[in-house]
Amino acid sequence: MLMKRTMAAALLALSVTAPAYAMEPTDAGAPNKVVASASSPASHVVLVHGGTTDGSGWKDVFEILRSRGLTVTIVQLPHTSLQDDIAAVKLAVSSSGGPTVLVGHSYGGAVITEAGVAPNVKALVYVAALQPDRGESLVEISSRFPMGIDSTMLDDERFVPNRSSYHDMIGADLPVDVTDFMAASAKPMRVDTFRMRFEKAAWHDKPSFGIVTTEDKVLPPDFLRWMYARTSTKVKEIKSSHMVYMSHPQETADVILEAVNAGS
Repeated sequence: MLMKRTMAAALLALSVTAPAYAMEPTDAGAPNKVVASASSPASHVVLVHGGTTDGSGWKDVFEILRSRGLTVTIVQLPHTSLQDDIAAVKLAVSSSGGPTVLVGHSYGGAVITEAGVAPNVKALVYVAALQPDRGESLVEISSRFPMGIDSTMLDDERFVPNRSSYHDMIGADLPVDVTDFMAASAKPMRVDTFRMRFEKAAWHDKPSFGIVTTEDKVLPPDFLRWMYARTSTKVKEIKSSHMVYMSHPQETADVILEAVNAGS
């Protein structure tokens, strides 16, 4: 029998668990950004989906970026651990072969924060995304503005979003048949991913761009604004649900293209 409980309850249960990464002190105040050294625009974009989804939702954004002559890679996160998800993004970045913009949605933002320290990453784009600092876990950062996912626990370790609330909570501005399919195909995610502490935060040294989704019920707009403010992220606000890259692909692509041309 499936156990249903909110994400907040699951994260609270993990808050006393020992971290997987060594703790490092977080830096006080917003960082001074280092302008990307590359004088030419990025030639590659790597797109990273959020938790429990897959890369197929990026299709419209992919087509827009490809029409602009960019080489686009869409990562499929394994969700077997935070470390494995980071490794999958690092592999895509190292294989890109040129200056790269790294884009993450939701949980994918946390993944690109760690993976984005690669030297060929020119800029970061946070699409309604988590943006932790060094030494933080997602449990800690989300405790300020609790996330709103209603989850179904598949066992003691893995969860998926609740099908009955998926449309209203996650993608209210998408067609119901689309969110029904997304709910049915949700990829199980490990709860303990949210207690792992991050060792690196690429936004300290690289330009970052962020989208605030003003109708978001998963990551509250004030939570997104708080994260982006402390990291000196350049912000674009879009009236959208959490799944902004699917419901507003052109506006999402415009932010990515701005990052592509940053510093050029």
